[in-house]
Amino acid sequence: MLVTLQTTLLLLVLGVLVASTSTTTSTTAATSYAAFQHFNVKEAIASTKIQPPKIKAHEEISDYTDHFSDGTDQQKWKLKLVHRDKITSTHFSDHRRRFEAHMKRDAKRVANLLHRLTGSGGGGGAAATSTADGVGYEVEDFGSDVVSGMDQGSGEYFVRIGVGSPPRSQYMVIDSGSDIVWVQCQPCNQCYRQTDPVFDPASSASFTGVSCGSSACDRLENAGCHSGRCGYEVSYGDGSYTKGTMALETLTFGHTAIRNVAIGCGHKNRGMFVGAAGLLGIGGGSMSLVGQLDGQTGSAFSYCLVSRGTESSGSLEFGRGALPVGAAWVPLVRNPRARSFYYIGLLGVGIGGMRVPISEDVFKLTQLGDGGVVMDTGTAVTRFPTAAYEAFRDAFVAETASLPRANGVSIFDTCYDLNEFVSVRVPTVSFYFLSGPILTLPARNFLIPVDEMGTFCFAFAPSPSALSILGNIQQEGIQISYDGANGFVGFGPNVC
Repeated sequence: MLVTLQTTLLLLVLGVLVASTSTTTSTTAATSYAAFQHFNVKEAIASTKIQPPKIKAHEEISDYTDHFSDGTDQQKWKLKLVHRDKITSTHFSDHRRRFEAHMKRDAKRVANLLHRLTGSGGGGGAAATSTADGVGYEVEDFGSDVVSGMDQGSGEYFVRIGVGSPPRSQYMVIDSGSDIVWVQCQPCNQCYRQTDPVFDPASSASFTGVSCGSSACDRLENAGCHSGRCGYEVSYGDGSYTKGTMALETLTFGHTAIRNVAIGCGHKNRGMFVGAAGLLGIGGGSMSLVGQLDGQTGSAFSYCLVSRGTESSGSLEFGRGALPVGAAWVPLVRNPRARSFYYIGLLGVGIGGMRVPISEDVFKLTQLGDGGVVMDTGTAVTRFPTAAYEAFRDAFVAETASLPRANGVSIFDTCYDLNEFVSVRVPTVSFYFLSGPILTLPARNFLIPVDEMGTFCFAFAPSPSALSILGNIQQEGIQISYDGANGFVGFGPNVC
């Protein structure tokens, strides 16, 4: 069964390649090929009841690392795959409660993005440099595993890395919309609960404070000066924040040590990061991990987000060797007002192999930096401007008229009662991208269970602004690669 499911998912994802690389297959043939698919209802319901055994608090997960060659001169590292359920002590046993908590946090995340991207600030920054202090070093492609926090009522994804010398293992939230790396630090005047012991800079031989006049401090948007040390403060839309001092520290991914990374050492922290020690920003700005390692990794990284309700996990890899052969590449769109975020060229959406009649202008980024489509790992549910969402939803409803409806739940207005079904036939959902690629999603990426009783909802929502957000539910299980140096994002060909 696992082979069959993986093969089906791969075929759906490879729909992107039909339009982008084939010279003999017409677009009409490609869309008719992927008009409908079968959705395994019982399997999806069963996934809501998965309760993987947890490890004990602070128990070290196996540090097993694979060294392997992909047939080139480049190496990659990958840690043992661990599901998020095994690393946190907080857990809702009822899927409906997990879902409702998740949607509340997702709404706050979206409100934060809208505030940042429709305001005057937008997350600018100076041009990227290699390391915080300008010291170069050689680093091969490296990576870590990504585990899902959705089953705990959170849409974040986590990686396991080492902080300091010797390295102290910590779980970090990855965020494609953030430009800072920070971790909770001792002495901690105010800290939220995390899985591992709070990092103590005094125990690290490589921890070095950053002065107020340093280049790293100059690149911070909200820098301060405290007793000659550079201070930072980051606030999030839901009331979460982190405050502390900047430092240069060594981060370890498997057996790869990255020295002189500028990180925030948070002594006062609050918010929805429970379980993780801090945040690993992989946005497009100069202070993100991607920006700081630009000279060594070529602004390239790739991730595969684990699917919900499974005991497996995905991966996060850095370096040009992480870019796959056979991906369907879509141009990144630059927004000078929001350099942290990854905008993509979306032309339209399709239902059942037919493109929904929505003007392409709805998804365009204007010259003033308004609108556009952002790829975001921190947002769960994809949002479209209201008029576009309604046309998209209505097209899906028309193709699912035979399925019994259910009342709307939370932010979802299109739900179905599928409790009596083993599987159902549903129309495909596709994204039409600039330059030709068409991404056809597996059904589990747009029909999600909201309880354990067989209620499923169409996992899209309207946006109150012109901004569209491509969320992580729609990205799950698909390898997504960023080639920042050349300005492309790739989909596939691998799945996880």
